[in-house]
Amino acid sequence: MTDEPVLLTKAGFIRLEEELLELRTVKRAEVAETIREAQELGPDQLDAQYEDAKNQQAFLEGRIAEVERILESATIIDEVSAAKSKTVQVGSTVSVKGKDGKARKYQLVGPTEADPTQGRISHKSPVGRALLGKKKGEKVMIQAPAGDLELTITTIHQ
Repeated sequence: MTDEPVLLTKAGFIRLEEELLELRTVKRAEVAETIREAQELGPDQLDAQYEDAKNQQAFLEGRIAEVERILESATIIDEVSAAKSKTVQVGSTVSVKGKDGKARKYQLVGPTEADPTQGRISHKSPVGRALLGKKKGEKVMIQAPAGDLELTITTIHQ
């Protein structure tokens, strides 16, 4: 485990706080009920269902600990400053165009919030690393597993 801060947007921080509350209250109660029900079954069915319920409990407690650790070491990304910057920073939303002419829009976020299907990419990903510190109009070359990719930054959104 590193002492490196976990970069989160304000919305991402709030989502994790809500998830933690849900896990601690609703999900813990559900798992406790499942364990209680498994204990009430006869000895023939007890072992498998009880074991499954205990595994659910272990997974839940592991996720609670993970979310607590993330929130404790979280640093909120200053999206307002990123939007005002002339260079791409963590928190920036940028539009790029590939050699194929296809336009893409990305927001650079920390690895915890990365979701490429939603246009949120990690600043530690190959594309994220290539974009950091660049300005509108600059071209970047990315060495990706699928092959080299050239992107031109068309807009850093305000």
